[in-house]
Amino acid sequence: MSSDSRPLLVFFGAAHSGPARRMESLVAHVARKERARLRVTEVDIDRQPELAKRFRITTVPTLALVKGKKVVGRLEGRVSAPRIEELLEQHLDELAA
Repeated sequence: MSSDSRPLLVFFGAAHSGPARRMESLVAHVARKERARLRVTEVDIDRQPELAKRFRITTVPTLALVKGKKVVGRLEGRVSAPRIEELLEQHLDELAA
């Protein structure tokens, strides 16, 4: 088990989903930009249906922000970078200067 206390952004997608595939580069950009404050992982719902069911995923793409083993934020469907940043800013701790 990881002792990393940074929040986790879970990107639920599927190879057959055009909107999810179009969001992959945006999610990768967010992962690079926020790597000091955030962990990011991608889940293919076709390969991991149990995990998708546990998170109650009904739409791909879906982003779920997990903090302290609890989903604290969620965006469903194709979303823009500003919407993702808005979600993150509500829950990410500022870096110590």
